[in-house]
Parts: sequence; C-alpha cells; structure tokens
Amino acid sequence: MSFPAPSPAPFPMAAPEALGFDPARLAEAAAFAESRETPFPRDLLAHLESGHFEPAPDNEVLGPVAPRGAPNGLILRDGVVAARWGDTGQADMTFSVAKSCLSVLAGIAHGDGLIPDLDAPVRDSVDDPAFDGPRNGLVTWRMLLQQTSEWEGSLFGKADQIDRGRDLASEGKKPKGWARPLAAPGQHWEYNDVRVNVLSLALLRRFGRALPDVWRERVMQPIGASDDWRWEGYRTSTVDVNGEAVVSVPGGGHWGGGIVTHAEDQARLGLLMLNDGVWEGRRILPEGWVAASGEPVALHPDYGLLWWLNRSGRFPKADRASLFAVGAGGNTIWIEPSTRLVAVFRWLHPDALPQMIARVSDARTK
Repeated sequence: MSFPAPSPAPFPMAAPEALGFDPARLAEAAAFAESRETPFPRDLLAHLESGHFEPAPDNEVLGPVAPRGAPNGLILRDGVVAARWGDTGQADMTFSVAKSCLSVLAGIAHGDGLIPDLDAPVRDSVDDPAFDGPRNGLVTWRMLLQQTSEWEGSLFGKADQIDRGRDLASEGKKPKGWARPLAAPGQHWEYNDVRVNVLSLALLRRFGRALPDVWRERVMQPIGASDDWRWEGYRTSTVDVNGEAVVSVPGGGHWGGGIVTHAEDQARLGLLMLNDGVWEGRRILPEGWVAASGEPVALHPDYGLLWWLNRSGRFPKADRASLFAVGAGGNTIWIEPSTRLVAVFRWLHPDALPQMIARVSDARTK
C-alpha cells in the first residue's frame, strides 16, 4: 500500500483503470456525489439554532460553528487517488466523525496502559463526579464506546435526556428527548451525544492533558496530516486537570465545537484504519484495536466501538467488513479492507449514501 508524503505534499494519483476502476463509471459516481448536496444549509449556525436536532432551549449552541463549503470527496485504492471532486482541502465541521476519532484515542489509551480493561468501570481509574453513584458507577469503558452505557445526568449544561429516544433515520423530523425509563448500564443501545461527551471527559482525565494535543502528537503528526484542522470545545466545558484549566472537547458538532478538518486528512485517517493502525511501518494503534472497533455490539449489528458497520448488509454493494465514520449532514469515511478502498464523502445528501456506495462498487473492475 502507498502512503502519502506528509502534507502539503499531494496524494499520489493514478488513472482509474490502473487502480481497478472503470473510468466512465467512476466519473459518473463522482458527478453523482457532487450533484447530491446535503440539505444542511451553508449557514450551519442558523441551522443548529433553528432547532434541527431539538427545540429550544435544548438546542443552545455552546461551541464555535463555521459555515460549510460545497460537496467534495475522494476515492483511494491502496492509498492512491482514483477520483476526486470539489475542494478536498476545504476544512469544515465533521459532526459525529469525531466519535470515531475518540475511539482512536481510546485505542491509544488502551495501548498505553491507561485503560487496561475495557470492561472495568470507568470510576476505577477516573476520579470525576460524572461516574459517582449506583448507576453511573457501573458504567464501563466498553459501554461508553458501544453507546450502551445508559449514563444519566447532565454534562456541560446538556442533559442526557435531550438525546433519549433519538432515531437517526428520522433525525430532525421526529421528536426525541422524552423521559424514557433507563435500562441497566449495558442493556440498551442509544445514540447519545451527551454520553459520548462523558467518554471524552474520561479520556481527558486518563491522558491528563487536552485531547487535541494528544490527537496532534499521536495521530495527525505521525500520519503526515495538515495543520488545517482544529478540535474545539464548549464555553462551558473547561475542567480542572492537575491545577490547570483544560477544555474538554465533544465527540461531534451537535451543539457547536467538535472537529473541523478536510477530506484529505480524513483520507489519511481512513488509510491508518485500513492498514490495521500502522503507518509506514510505525504502529500507531495497538494491535487488534481496529479489529475490535469492527466487532458489532450485541444490541446493534451495525455498530462497533464508535464506528458504524455493515454486518447486516444495509449497504448491499459494500463488503460486510466495511467500517464507516459518519457525521450529520452527509460526512462519511468508508473503509473497505477486502478491496483496499478508502472513500471520503463530504456534504453528500444522506439519502444518497447507499446509491453512492453502490456506484463506486459497480465501478470496480477488480
């Protein structure tokens, strides 16, 4: 597999046919992606304040929000670009793609011995009120990574109930936030941004330093990423870490903040996962972490450790061993190990994702 030189060097490119694609079909797939723009408006702040995710006052934006650019993306085979469309150097918000980045950081913490046992209660190694009490004290690292924790409470001004009853298939169209009776920790799967932010806080406590600094030193610099990214927190998320004020960052842009980056850097992350956490011979993620990330949750066949899966075959043309990092508004990193493919789709209409995956798959000649 080819690894791109450190940014700002461009990715290596080759003719589609040399990489096992039909040129006409691949060009049609790229044109399709560019023509199926997300319904999210360019003014993302107005969109969040409009109550897309939930009505006021729960929709209060707490972190920075920037306008987005136009659809863009790229498709790589063995680390070489076969197709590109739009401005892949446009750094935009990524929303819940940041959850998969938190999973990568959890893997690094696990490899460092900061989280020796994913099935141990977080409170055993994290001294924070978020893990006090008979319920939250039972929450394990694995539960947080699998979104089965049923953690209860408020963090940085947002209550877990805001996302109870959330249905991603009808995001922005169906009410949520009702007082659903909680199951025991580990006994119910629910996509809940507050609980993901609890995981981020716990990782901050274990590393003892700001997660963006860890992300830069342990991931982005080793894979030669650009300096065009940032990971921002909330105005309410500053905590004390060994006497220093440190901002805890969210696993998405639901209430602002989160990761701002571009498709080129996301493709590098995809290549790292494709190569089992190794970059040009240097192991960045502990051995077995990528495989663990792709193991389905017992309560949800298409979810792993903050990575989306295809075990049920919901994308019929994609390999069932595929991994996906997915963010609201049509932001996706698709990793297909069997074909050595990495694709990044930015601001693609979510309804068009299955068709886009099928078009790319149908463009392959080998």
